Amino acid sequence: MSAQLALLVNPAARGGRALRLLDPVVRRLREGGAEVSVIVGDGAADALERACTAVAERPDALVAFGGDGLVHLAVQAVAGTEVPLGIIPAGTGNDIADALGLPVRNPLAAADVVLRLRPRIVDAARVGADEWFAGVVCCGFDSRVNERANGLTWPPGMAKYLVALVEELRVFRPIPFRLTLDGEVIEREAMLVAVGNTRSYGAGMRVCPAASPDDGLLDVTILGAVGRGAFLRAFPRVYRGTHAGHPAVTMLRARSVRLEAPGAIAYADGERVGPVPLVCAVEPGALRVLT
Repeated sequence: MSAQLALLVNPAARGGRALRLLDPVVRRLREGGAEVSVIVGDGAADALERACTAVAERPDALVAFGGDGLVHLAVQAVAGTEVPLGIIPAGTGNDIADALGLPVRNPLAAADVVLRLRPRIVDAARVGADEWFAGVVCCGFDSRVNERANGLTWPPGMAKYLVALVEELRVFRPIPFRLTLDGEVIEREAMLVAVGNTRSYGAGMRVCPAASPDDGLLDVTILGAVGRGAFLRAFPRVYRGTHAGHPAVTMLRARSVRLEAPGAIAYADGERVGPVPLVCAVEPGALRVLT
């Protein structure tokens, strides 16, 4: 019997440039014997509704063709179900796919992974009352940059995040955080706090470099209060994961993390969750991913 695949597509991935890869991917899947239905929503809410409808029909996989934002949306539909998630990386940032060992620069190779239908059971985590995440929740300087970038109409792509980063650096001050990790309270001024089910976000920033998606734990990285110059020197190290050795960095693990901070906004997998306080809680084995 042919594999039944629901292919969830983000037509805006890479500023719309990823769409030229869609036809070759669909052709590869169909040549591999799969029956493919393509899902494109009129916005995120419609796409999620369509994805949930598809999952209710029990396909062999829901396949996300896009970046971390689309994977985040797909996780809302499949987490806690028996339907596996396939990922064909086609976004600006493909951090979740990279952490799971998927080919992030070769969509046809990723399609071949999907066709093998070999699920790996991994963790997912809840953030707030009714949202899942598979990658990283961030709160602090990085989420402030996201807020600024989302308000910009120019420049396009990743360039607007660089503009937002420079603008936020001019005004940012450390934030007084109150964190509760499995009941233990930590109060500290910090530049940012990241809670990771996987290791990276923002197209390669390894903020939680030791995070494993199947250990039943969340990794927590705290970058304590530092001056602007020290922050500028330390922040680029996150791309290599070497910030772990910085004296202002604390790394912890927990099953549940409550975030509290005045005026702070949280983002999960690059998507806006909303103001804190909120709780991140891991759900071991809640997700099946084709790897």
